[in-house]
Amino acid sequence: MKHTIKTLPYEWLDEIINLAAECIVVVDHEGKILYINAAYCEFLKTREQEALGKPVQDIIENSRMHIVAKTGQTEVAAIHPINGSEMIANRYPLYVNQQLVGAVGTVMFRNPQEWMDYSKKIKPLLEELKYYKNKYEKELYSKYHFGDLIGNSRPFMEAKTLAERVSDSQSAVLLLGESGTGKELFAHAIHQNSRRRYAPFLRVNCASIPEHLFESEIFGYEEGSFTGAKKGGKKGKFELAHQGSIFLDEIGDLPLQMQSKLLRVLQEKEIERIGGRSPIPIDVRVIAATHRDLEQMVQEGKFRQDLYYRLNVINIQIPSLKERLEDIVPIARLLVKKLERKFDRYGLELSDGAIEELQCYSWPGNIRELENVLERAVNVLDGRLIGPEHLYLPRKPDGEEMQRRPLKTGKNQAVKPLKEAIAEAEKKAITEALVISCGNKAEAAKLLRIGKTSLYEKCKAYQID
Repeated sequence: MKHTIKTLPYEWLDEIINLAAECIVVVDHEGKILYINAAYCEFLKTREQEALGKPVQDIIENSRMHIVAKTGQTEVAAIHPINGSEMIANRYPLYVNQQLVGAVGTVMFRNPQEWMDYSKKIKPLLEELKYYKNKYEKELYSKYHFGDLIGNSRPFMEAKTLAERVSDSQSAVLLLGESGTGKELFAHAIHQNSRRRYAPFLRVNCASIPEHLFESEIFGYEEGSFTGAKKGGKKGKFELAHQGSIFLDEIGDLPLQMQSKLLRVLQEKEIERIGGRSPIPIDVRVIAATHRDLEQMVQEGKFRQDLYYRLNVINIQIPSLKERLEDIVPIARLLVKKLERKFDRYGLELSDGAIEELQCYSWPGNIRELENVLERAVNVLDGRLIGPEHLYLPRKPDGEEMQRRPLKTGKNQAVKPLKEAIAEAEKKAITEALVISCGNKAEAAKLLRIGKTSLYEKCKAYQID
């Protein structure tokens, strides 16, 4: 059975053009009007019969249609002075059989008011687009550099110097330290100081992603690979970080099953999306961090030994705040400046009493806890001087303030600084453990319940042979 193809009646075509394009005009190669719709005639206060066949510049004030018909140059969103106002017009060259035969003109906005009305409608969409663009850029690029890492204590400067030295290397970095010591800031600074600084910096908290979503978040997926998969698929974190760096925070919390998949990525330097048919090569530098003792986890079978060796190429131990007590005051003052901007309250200062309180506390939560304590102080502060009464520090159940070190025991008897006392205690404990284990450092590390690497570093620091 044959189907008859119906042609579109001219009246239909004319009405469709009127509906689809509010104002439209067509001229031939000489610039004479071949077609002008009713909407344009109404805007120009003329009639179709009076316009057809006439030079376009005689009908449309300041028209450039005859120029476009000659040059073949498109003019989009051009400002066109007309009737004592300005309209926004588009002009397109018209080709038939690859020959320039004329031009087509349309009016986007007949006057500034129409453009303003349109702008009001589109402005919220542009602001939303700008918000997500900024959010995307912040998530993909590093925010801190080594100048943001404050402190002059010896252990901190050793960690910072090592991080700067290896920042332009391509090797994996493992940042070790207690929670709240600033491992993420170190990761940002390492990326920012490397040749990869103009490429993406992706952050992944291995402890916060559910195990069943981890693979799709890290490696991505193809369209239709599972129910609910986005159209077009999705790039994973490693693919997004191509030619840049990826920061794997809390790597010690990564499930064993995912550890094996991560190891393959590090070995083969390629990823495979869920549902993908071929591997995708990647160039990514890995910076990992954890507060856990990975050596101990390896011994307990909770962390893959081969993955540990892959990650532990460059090991940077970030000291806790109790190991760098002399840095507390400069860090606290920097945090106060940050809080000034956050709360729009300037001129805040720390009193001598507040400084003494901060120095006496051993900060189990490290810099993160220090920032929280200072933020609370700013919230309850009436004036500009932060005193000891504004600092909330945890107390033991019996009412004694916990983890404090007394500065003096009598009128003229001063005790040793906490750092020095801790160092002596550590040195003594290590020496005793080595004596008991007959010099076997692996056995001594087990007795002390620390990693073998940590023991070697402490022996070197305390010059224990």
